[in-house]
Amino acid sequence: MSVLGIHHVTAISGHISGNLEFYTGVLGLRLVKKSINQDDVKAYHLFYADAMASPGTDLTFFDWPKIHPNQPGPGSVALISLRISRSSLDFWETRLREAGALVERDENHILLADPEGQRLAMLVDDGLPGQFEPWSACVPAEHATRGFYGIEIDSMRPEGTSAVLKSLLGFEEVAPGYFELKTEESFAQVVMGRSMSNQRGYPGAGGVHHVAFRAKDDDHMKQLQEKIEKFGLQTSGYVDRYYFHSLYFREPGGVLFEIATDGPGMHMDEEMDHLGEKLSIPPFLEGQREAIEAGLKPLPDPAYMSKK
Repeated sequence: MSVLGIHHVTAISGHISGNLEFYTGVLGLRLVKKSINQDDVKAYHLFYADAMASPGTDLTFFDWPKIHPNQPGPGSVALISLRISRSSLDFWETRLREAGALVERDENHILLADPEGQRLAMLVDDGLPGQFEPWSACVPAEHATRGFYGIEIDSMRPEGTSAVLKSLLGFEEVAPGYFELKTEESFAQVVMGRSMSNQRGYPGAGGVHHVAFRAKDDDHMKQLQEKIEKFGLQTSGYVDRYYFHSLYFREPGGVLFEIATDGPGMHMDEEMDHLGEKLSIPPFLEGQREAIEAGLKPLPDPAYMSKK
């Protein structure tokens, strides 16, 4: 019993308006859900993904403007990698440089950082399995990102992180420090980095809050929960996020992991053609809508809205 890949990665922004402009206008992602942090309703939670909000393409951000800058180091996610085609390398190098990003490129990938310092990579994925629907409002469909290639973890306890990846989540160590999960329909990679810092990493603006791995449904998630708890790790238990269902635990190396179900989906309260166009609040918080909206600052429209 393994996970199906990466479901989403949630990072932190201290400047959510600029974040929205970069991820929709430069990276060309679709804003598929403008919602709130269900544990901190004073903060937005934005979800960017492909055209259909497919599991495995969601890059999400908490809006915490007063948080400190990200502190990299052991116990943190050091890098998020997105998938692109080989024929798109020139396109993305040019586009990112024109947007003012500092980029490094070799024959298989591009390294960059977003305006707040979040480290990103674009890796060539030709021939790897995956399901996505390109969003072409700002970027031509043939160059659109294809969801997650993987993440890089800076672990405090590499042997513990390795055990979780292999024994609980179903990854295979294909080379020292490189873990892959591959099915007929999905692919995910986790790289285990080793930081030279002796100061623990601590998530902040420009850093990752947690990583979520895919479960098919509630039954699948329950089976994974049993494995995780038998392994000796404490979990949050079942959490209803409305758009998906979740289970959280902290792996031995210090990173917060989540198991998230593929459904019900981002279209639960919006038509697919209109995802992200209004503030979405799950039903169990709907009674607080007036107070929640009063506590949120206005956001600009996604960059592609100006093209309509």
